[in-house]
Amino acid sequence: MNVEELTERDITMINKLLIAGAIMTSVLLTGCANNNTDLQNSVGSLNSEVSKLTTQVQQLESEHKAMKTMMQSATDAAQLAQEEAQRANSRIDNIAASYSK
Repeated sequence: MNVEELTERDITMINKLLIAGAIMTSVLLTGCANNNTDLQNSVGSLNSEVSKLTTQVQQLESEHKAMKTMMQSATDAAQLAQEEAQRANSRIDNIAASYSK
């Protein structure tokens, strides 16, 4: 069938199909655009949550470091106290030994 053989009815049908195709394409593109907006909102929300979690991790790391420092200080103080107690016990033992001689 060539173009000259098309009737007015055929041309009307082709025009209706072209219009229907254009409308369907518009609807599909609109659906994709709305879906894209939802996706962007979801990504933005996830980025916000990741940012909050990053802040919490940094805070916990800072607290951990502070606790580790405090624990080391306490360990050092306990070690010094133990050494001082041993020296005091040695002095007491020396004094006791000098009385018993």
